[in-house]
Amino acid sequence: MVEDAVTLWSYRMNLLASETPVTENSDMTSSPPPVVQPFINRELSLLEFNRRVLEQAKDESVPLLERLKFLCISCSNLDEFFEIRVAGLKQMIKLGTPLVGQDGITPSELFAEISHRAHALVDEQYRVLNEVMIPALDKEKIRFVRRSEWTPEQDAWVRGYFQNELLPVLSPIGLDPAHPFPRILNKSLNFIVSLSGKDAFGRNIGYAVVQAPRALARLIQIPKDVPGAGPNDYVFLSSVIHAYVDELFPGMQATGCYQFRVTRNSDLLVDESEAEDLLEALEGELSQRQWGDTVRLEVAHNCPEHMSLYLMEELSLGPADLYQCNGPVNLMRLMALPDLIDRPELKYAPFVPRVPKALAGDLFAAMRKSDQLLQHPYDSFAPVLDLLRQAAKDPNVLAIKQTLYRTGAKSPVAEALIQAARNGKEVTVVVELRARFDEADNISLAEALQDVGAHVVYGVVGYKTHAKMMLIVRREEQPGAPAGTPGTLRQYAHLGTGNYHPRTARLYTDYGLLTADPAICKDVHGVFLQLTSLGKVSKLNRLLQSPFTLAKGMRDRIEREMANAAKGKKAHIIARMNALVEPEMIQALYQASQAGVQIDLIVRSMCSLRPGVPGLSDNIRVRSVIGRFLEHPRVLYFANGGEPEVLLSSADWMERNLFKRVEIAFPVLDRKIRERVIEQLQAYLADSATSWMLQPDGSYQRAPGYEAGAKGVQIKLLEEIVGGA
Repeated sequence: MVEDAVTLWSYRMNLLASETPVTENSDMTSSPPPVVQPFINRELSLLEFNRRVLEQAKDESVPLLERLKFLCISCSNLDEFFEIRVAGLKQMIKLGTPLVGQDGITPSELFAEISHRAHALVDEQYRVLNEVMIPALDKEKIRFVRRSEWTPEQDAWVRGYFQNELLPVLSPIGLDPAHPFPRILNKSLNFIVSLSGKDAFGRNIGYAVVQAPRALARLIQIPKDVPGAGPNDYVFLSSVIHAYVDELFPGMQATGCYQFRVTRNSDLLVDESEAEDLLEALEGELSQRQWGDTVRLEVAHNCPEHMSLYLMEELSLGPADLYQCNGPVNLMRLMALPDLIDRPELKYAPFVPRVPKALAGDLFAAMRKSDQLLQHPYDSFAPVLDLLRQAAKDPNVLAIKQTLYRTGAKSPVAEALIQAARNGKEVTVVVELRARFDEADNISLAEALQDVGAHVVYGVVGYKTHAKMMLIVRREEQPGAPAGTPGTLRQYAHLGTGNYHPRTARLYTDYGLLTADPAICKDVHGVFLQLTSLGKVSKLNRLLQSPFTLAKGMRDRIEREMANAAKGKKAHIIARMNALVEPEMIQALYQASQAGVQIDLIVRSMCSLRPGVPGLSDNIRVRSVIGRFLEHPRVLYFANGGEPEVLLSSADWMERNLFKRVEIAFPVLDRKIRERVIEQLQAYLADSATSWMLQPDGSYQRAPGYEAGAKGVQIKLLEEIVGGA
């Protein structure tokens, strides 16, 4: 039995601290130096990831409008961080949870550190906007025109816009006992207005609140024919409201008008064990998502202190929850700009994803011949859709089984499944209703599938279905069989690391395996049977499955590498994933490092493992790749003593994925495909242009050899795969 690596390391560190020799200058009253925790806090690691995203906005080798997108993404990421992670943390503090995490930080200590880092991150976001992005955009004649810069003609046009488009839909609320402070919609744009003068009833009301209409664009282009306007001049909706806010309060004067935005807890609280119908329960809960507990208040940087205090009091928030924004509140407003501007030179060069030649015709024939690997976004998602469409029309296809996690509002995958059901196929779909922020789309999808007679199940109570699987059952004649002999049933499967979502397949890096391997298909059938019947599955021969065998399967393979290292055989682990925070897996990697196994981890976002710590993780290196595409696949490589094993998976190494979700990991059996995946892993390890290396203290630094403007691994793969198509 391998001893507990974390416990052993902590024991050694404490022993060293206790045995520190007393010198002539020693302070006998001082305590031993603090022991570094072996785990990095996951929330702080997530904030570090968002900082790396923000760095892309500063990178001058990235096209300008793409840099703007990265700035917006960093803002959007922070929104979700507060809606889910900070919201949960504040609930723990409110309930007095004394929990100390695996990193040794209490909830209150963690909240204080998050607040410190998040405030610094927000300040940096607006510094980048004001000092980097706006000047760079201005050089390209893309301007956000301030009110002080409006020409008389522009002022007249904007006033007309206000009168015709805004004023009819605005509903200002003056605050008095009959008009109490309104419920503020989650992440909506609002204004707190201070007023002087008497209202229509002869009273001084002091304050009013104005909510910006959600239906109107936040960026408004000034027409080019307006005198003084440039080719791409824009005003913010907030600027228009600021300029003419007096017109909302006849007889009074607005002495101040300041933007603010509230972030609320957006996690859904559904007791699945008590819900008779999960779909109905979620539908009821979704309507309340906009009104969860408040967790953050953003205000304009020039908002007076007394008004900020007033807002905090009304929203039950404290000073640590207040974020002052030196610019438009909610930078996601700027995400619309690249789509409004036709300047190809300021964007990433477009590309047409490749359709592998083998998949351009009869997909069933291609899969019978050999396994096929799709590498999104370089390879098109079209073959997956074509396979479904061929199956929907093929009279020999009897059944289609499919998992759906995120698909999009108008999903061609769903359309193909609906058509298959209409054509009389047995269509079974496991729809995960609880895919965060996609619940409404998935509810609509489930209802549409049920309407055409498809069998729809919502997964397993307490376990989200995150596995990406498709299974097609087809009756086929056997060559040489006598005429009239009934054909036999053959199964075809698609297994992926990403969702069945054509849009994200163009934005995320992922793998998809098309196979007719009987053993794999049998396992896939077994998992579907489990999800629909809830019965026990016989032993899976090829697949590893959460919550049953995946974690143990990974630990077994790690221990195998340790045994090989002890025998002097090649021992190497390469793991590529989105997040690594599960303590048992981290501990297993620490043990492997101490046993001499070389470990390379490519982890996009959260990583709680602390690399490069003497005596604990000397042999572990962790990198994060941030580039044009969002890194999303899960790839596991084990040297296996010179006979490499490669698995692809839907699961990150997080507690929820390994123990609280239905996930799968599947082997790459085809030698050529396996070699290709390994080569690409090596390309990632060689990347110095877009890689960030995790340091023992939890910070990240550019990879050694970094050169500004050098091609990253994603761009090289894009040129190699698509350029050679």
